[in-house]
Amino acid sequence: MQLVTHTSMPTLTIKGMPDPLYQRLKQRAAEHRRSLNSEILVALEQSIAATSPDTLALLARADALRTALRVPPLTDAGLRAAKSRGLL
Repeated sequence: MQLVTHTSMPTLTIKGMPDPLYQRLKQRAAEHRRSLNSEILVALEQSIAATSPDTLALLARADALRTALRVPPLTDAGLRAAKSRGLL
């Protein structure tokens, strides 16, 4: 027979959580049939695991799309003109 010892896990206290956020987390936990604690852990894990976008690849895709659509690049003058016409 082997003795299993459990190591304690860190505890985190969240202070000042806005009530709307608390309610959304509570609702999500109920929808997923999880405890509030488990839902918060899942949300944190998903947030941390999310990778940052590759900015250079994103800009390259935007340039390729703009070229394919034959849309001229935005300039300060073009943005000011659109803003003065109420388009922005």
